[in-house]
Amino acid sequence: MRPRTPSGRSRRSRLAGLAAALSAVAAASLVLAPGASAATRTATVTTTASSSTDSRALWVWDTSTPVATVDLAVSSGIDQLFVAVPPNVATSAQLPNLRTLSERARAAGIRVDALGGDPGWVDNPSWVVTYWLKPARATGLFTGIHVDVEPYTTPAWTTSQATVVAKYLTLLDTLRANAGSSAIEADIPFWFNGIPAKTSTGAASSLDREIMRRTSGVTVMAYRNTAAGADGTLAIAAPALAAGSALGKPVRIGQETTYLGDTAVDTKQTYYGWTRTAMEGQLAQVTSGATSNASFAGLAIHDARGYAAMVP
Repeated sequence: MRPRTPSGRSRRSRLAGLAAALSAVAAASLVLAPGASAATRTATVTTTASSSTDSRALWVWDTSTPVATVDLAVSSGIDQLFVAVPPNVATSAQLPNLRTLSERARAAGIRVDALGGDPGWVDNPSWVVTYWLKPARATGLFTGIHVDVEPYTTPAWTTSQATVVAKYLTLLDTLRANAGSSAIEADIPFWFNGIPAKTSTGAASSLDREIMRRTSGVTVMAYRNTAAGADGTLAIAAPALAAGSALGKPVRIGQETTYLGDTAVDTKQTYYGWTRTAMEGQLAQVTSGATSNASFAGLAIHDARGYAAMVP
């Protein structure tokens, strides 16, 4: 696990027990999320993020239980999956599970995007294209590309932030140039509006806006377990939603369900330990409060392990 970052996010912890948790949830056939089922929302799934405010996505880092993962998504009204894809996927032992997951999800009307990212990607975009992007697209299993790079976890972020920012934007430019018809979306922390960046012409801008200009949409990691208040989800997501509305780009609001730690700062950023019923009360407030923004494209839940483990 990487050191805690200002995003308030535990970096893709693939803890043991996902398979058991997912299987248990699938067996119980939980039907807890509000709104229509994924199958009835197929019409909202296009080549970019759905603009439906009741849309829900789910990050899937562990693909070892494809059937249970899709069952979880169907039973919970999830209509989009961000599914982790390794480099050189064509020769990966994970490919059969990825194929099963993608095929079953698509049959259920759920969109599947290839998920990948590492802070080191900013230093070698050509490697990313050759060994990750092109192999992922060649499988034919994914509709779009979803990247989670988190460049602020690199040592250079604290010593040469402007350089890292420029490299990250170059990475996005390179991915877009090589993605063909696949839409590219990116995860961003809520505080990227405060990070200086430059437009393609050299004008002053902010990192959240420059990422949006280079992608088809973003998911803002606005990790709080309360919707309202000065430090609630709606407040910290507001700058990204405003930027998305100004630029005409869809913005999902990300919410956390995994264990981050025991401090007050940790616990306020996740629904870990909550029931789904209690979480849904807050998520309904998030959706209601964000709907007035033209950019709001629904919610994204991090991640399948944490979500599956929640009790009703």
